[in-house]
Amino acid sequence: MRKVLAAAALTGSIVTGLALTAPAAQAAPATASAPAAAQSAPVHKWGKFYSKNHKAYTYGYTWKSSGKVYTKWYGKEFTSKAGWVWFRYELHGGGGGKFALKWDGSHSGTWSKKGIKKLYTYTCWGGKFTYCGKVYRIY
Repeated sequence: MRKVLAAAALTGSIVTGLALTAPAAQAAPATASAPAAAQSAPVHKWGKFYSKNHKAYTYGYTWKSSGKVYTKWYGKEFTSKAGWVWFRYELHGGGGGKFALKWDGSHSGTWSKKGIKKLYTYTCWGGKFTYCGKVYRIY
């Protein structure tokens, strides 16, 4: 009887775990073609990630090469105010950081950092901390 209960509990926890990770899996990167010629890992496409009021969005690609994680991002907004893309990262040895980049209209940029374990992004519009959308893990 104990084995049956243990198996049922294990199955329930797996199903619950899958249900909780389903939204993250939808936001997880999908494999795409590589924009860089020399790469050591597949390129993952992410986005469109909107600001809370849907007036700005970002999308892009993330890949790893030679120990660095690279991100090529694109931002779009069509108003008199600016959009902001935030990147938050955790490092393999502990610690991390975050930073925001501002754009007006359409813009793209690339950045990279060595030792990234996890990378997240979100989009804001009208100010650095206003109308910020959901946070998505992109690496």
